[in-house]
Amino acid sequence: MTTALLSLGANIGDPLAQLQYAAHCLAPWCYAHASVYRTAPWGVTDQPEFLNSAVLVRDISATAQDWLSRAQTIEQQAGRTREVHWGPRTLDIDIIACWHNDDNNTPIISTDPHLTLPHPYALERSFVLVPALEILSYHHPNLPLTTEFRQALTALRSRDPAAETSIQRDVTLQLVPGGALS
Repeated sequence: MTTALLSLGANIGDPLAQLQYAAHCLAPWCYAHASVYRTAPWGVTDQPEFLNSAVLVRDISATAQDWLSRAQTIEQQAGRTREVHWGPRTLDIDIIACWHNDDNNTPIISTDPHLTLPHPYALERSFVLVPALEILSYHHPNLPLTTEFRQALTALRSRDPAAETSIQRDVTLQLVPGGALS
């Protein structure tokens, strides 16, 4: 059995509907989802703001590659095209981290060029760290990843004061209508 932390983002079309679509597709495996956050674009900054969230998913038989395949299928179904690196997108689902559900929650490490785990840029992105910590702190407070994310967010905020204002929780938006996966 594996658990994966997935980051969701969208900024073109109807971003909230795209995030809700992803949550709906992931519902059979999802056991936690974060709030929706409005975030400044990262990388290519001349584009609309993003909506971002995060989910925790678990499956008795899935591998890290299976999570990647599921994420890419959902992205394709949502009309995702890969035209500009870090550019606008209808839906982006990144596998941030994946671990085995054994006694030690053993992390899955991958150097595959198509799936690097843990995600190589996660610790530099407040739009990943903030939603992820919202759910990791509650569901996995003692996981080393949770501690690493807390430390990274503290360091990011001290290095870049704009990181704090580049992400804002939007209490008017819900990843899943009604607030729970059904």
